[in-house]
Amino acid sequence: MSALKSWVSIPPRSHFSLANIPFGIISTNSNSTPRPAVAIGDHALDLLAFSNGGGFSKLPQLASHLQVFNSSTLNKFAALGRATHRDVRQYLQSVFAADGPHPEVLEKNDELKGKALVSLTDVQTHLPLSIGDYTDFFAGRNHAFNVGTLFRGPQNALNPNYNHLPVAYHGRASSVVASGTPLHRPWGQVILDPAAEPKVPTFRPIRRLDIELELGLFISRPNELGKPVKTREAADFIFGYVLMNDWSARDVQTWEYVPLGPFNAKNFGTTISPWVVLADALEPFRTKGLDNPVELRSYLKQDQSDAALDINLEVSLKTPQGGATTLSRTSSKNLLWSWEQMIAHHTVTGCNLRTGDLLGSGTISGTESGTYGSILEQTQAGKHPVKLNSGEERMFVQDGDTIIITGAAGQVDGGLVGFGECSGQILPALDEDFWST
Repeated sequence: MSALKSWVSIPPRSHFSLANIPFGIISTNSNSTPRPAVAIGDHALDLLAFSNGGGFSKLPQLASHLQVFNSSTLNKFAALGRATHRDVRQYLQSVFAADGPHPEVLEKNDELKGKALVSLTDVQTHLPLSIGDYTDFFAGRNHAFNVGTLFRGPQNALNPNYNHLPVAYHGRASSVVASGTPLHRPWGQVILDPAAEPKVPTFRPIRRLDIELELGLFISRPNELGKPVKTREAADFIFGYVLMNDWSARDVQTWEYVPLGPFNAKNFGTTISPWVVLADALEPFRTKGLDNPVELRSYLKQDQSDAALDINLEVSLKTPQGGATTLSRTSSKNLLWSWEQMIAHHTVTGCNLRTGDLLGSGTISGTESGTYGSILEQTQAGKHPVKLNSGEERMFVQDGDTIIITGAAGQVDGGLVGFGECSGQILPALDEDFWST
């Protein structure tokens, strides 16, 4: 399939091709108020300025909803539903298309172009939606098996429920941050000597700081309390996707997770990419995911031939000295459960999802070194250090390190549908004096 052509210059390796049109929230030096935008090549289209300048005049069905672009989040736009998202995306594609039907709207409208089309280097991105709830699934079976094998052996790697239902935990929405936000190394209770009895924890800055390569999904519209969402209907509840790094304090997690699962080990920060790739933009990249060996309950049954997304994912670690090393390359098709199954299971009890709710996929890993989505797997729980291009080694993330996750589907030379970067740097822990003052 040939790439769509635009009158806007789009670098061949840009994640923001005409086939994409991701949505986000930006501000600029000249206007510090956060507002909606889309990314196209090396530019952002300020949707508030575009709307105020009559940019949507050729899309009459949106006329009564233009106020959604005068908002500091995408929640109001998301709540309009997938059909409207599709209309707006297709319209903007036509506006940006070479030889498109509406050159007078922007291409030949120098005044509006000067106000609405800004360089990405001149914008600050923000969290795209206001997140009410955050649920992190555990759908990466390779990761679950790899980590389970490390601690329980291959025969008991997966818990008995794993293949029967999408396992998840409720995360902390308030500490979800946009790409580029630094995070301090947390303090926590850890066991320094696992063999010692009785086990007495030490309170200290964590040592085993890890990452988790994930995708995130934003919910567009709510379901009514008591009304579960069926798998065949779930696609209509999807707004779009982001990259996600679910930072993890492994030493805290080891001590606290029995009996109720992750808590402080996960709640200190989750980083997401700032541009939301709409569900429709990734439809062409549907593919088969991992096979499930068990007979599923009726509410989870789904045609698995195109239940996964084939997005090429990459994780890099950048040291304070500036050198970057690729840690992992894998694909998002390494998930056992589809997003529709995750939504169906989340709501099977009648739980009501809301606009802006965030779902995480769980760590996405392959089956061999170089395809793992966590450093825990890559180092075999800290036994075999990762060698960096600089000559340094890492057992886990050190202070000053920056983790960079990228992901894109499609072809280079104008056809990539990607997310840009999901990055975060780890700052030193708070000084010990903080706790005594």
